[in-house]
Formats: sequence, C-alpha cells, structure tokens
Amino acid sequence: MILSQNYSKFINNTTNMKKKVKELFEESINVKRLCVEQGFLPIESMCRKITSALEKGNKLMLCGNGGSAADAQHLAAEMLVRLRPKNNRAGIPAISLAQDTSTITACGNDFGYDQLFSRLVQTLGQEGDVLIVITTSGNSKNILKAVKSAKKMGVLVFGFLGAGGGKVMKYCDEYFLVPSNDTGRIQEAHITAGHALMELIEDELLNSGYITLQDS
Repeated sequence: MILSQNYSKFINNTTNMKKKVKELFEESINVKRLCVEQGFLPIESMCRKITSALEKGNKLMLCGNGGSAADAQHLAAEMLVRLRPKNNRAGIPAISLAQDTSTITACGNDFGYDQLFSRLVQTLGQEGDVLIVITTSGNSKNILKAVKSAKKMGVLVFGFLGAGGGKVMKYCDEYFLVPSNDTGRIQEAHITAGHALMELIEDELLNSGYITLQDS
C-alpha cells in the first residue's frame, strides 16, 4: 500500500514537472513571438552604429547585474574569441564591465556598488565607444549612473530592456524592449537578441574587410 502511494506520488510529481517545463517553454516562445511582431529595427540600427564605431577604432562595452552580467560577459567573449565555429577571425574589441572579483569588491567596498559601472566607463571609455546595458528592470542604480556617465563622455548607449524600459530607457540612443514583465522570459529574449546582434556585427565587419576569415 505504501509502495503504491509512493509510486502514485512519484507519477504525479513527474507529470507536474513536465507540465511546468512545457509551460515555461511556451511562455518563452510567446514572448519571442511578441518580439518578432514588434520588429527588430533597433537591432539593425545598433548593428550599423556599432560596426561604424569599431571600424573607427572604438570599442564595445557591456554591463548588467546578476544574470544580465553573465549575458554581458557571454556576448563580450564571443566578440573577443569566437562567435561561430566556422568563422575563425581576429578578435573584435569588446569588454564586459562586470570585471574580476577584485575590481568588483574593491569598488563595492571603497565607493559602493552603485559606482561600479560608471567608474569603469569613466576609466575605460572614450568618445565614440558604445555601451550596451542589459537590464530587465531598467532601474538599477549602477546602470543608471553608467549611462549618465557615458552620455557625458560621448559614448553611445544602447539598452536591452524589459518591463516597460524603466528609468534607463530615456538615456538610450537605441533600445530593444522585451514586451514582458517576467525576468526569466526577458533574459531569454535578451540573449537571443544579443546573439543576433553579434552575428550581424560579425557579418558586417567581414563584408567591409575590417576582419577577415583565417585558416583553422
């Protein structure tokens, strides 16, 4: 009897888990469908402006908090190292502002985490560079300070946003806004859009001859 009850509980749990996973996939697909419906003109514009900046000798900076910090590092690495296995090429100048733990904790301890990204923009950024901020709320204080510093320096600001855009949206020269208030679904759309943007940039730089394919 006990074994039978345990087995029934196991089957119910398994069924519930499958249902939950299916629901999450469907929610993610639905959010991406909404993104498709609103179009990708901002991504195209970002690509053209980032490509132009890189060809002039400038660089791409990216930042975010938590999962968005991981996305920033992820996308920067694909520019610095390699994005697509078939495309062996020189690195493309990009840097994530979620730096090493020593930099992060030193700034947090000495000046406060609110100052982290603005400090790095002021130190590493130059006029003509591009800053991509990735934020699901658009209201993080360290992101807001970073974009304000960037604007003063003549650094282009692009946003990957969600939840209506938040306070940061008005400081963005271009923004990709995910039509959702769910953090997980926003992040999933951000990384898809990020991959699309990086591929477009790579294609444009190859087409212009700024970078060339190399032998394996």
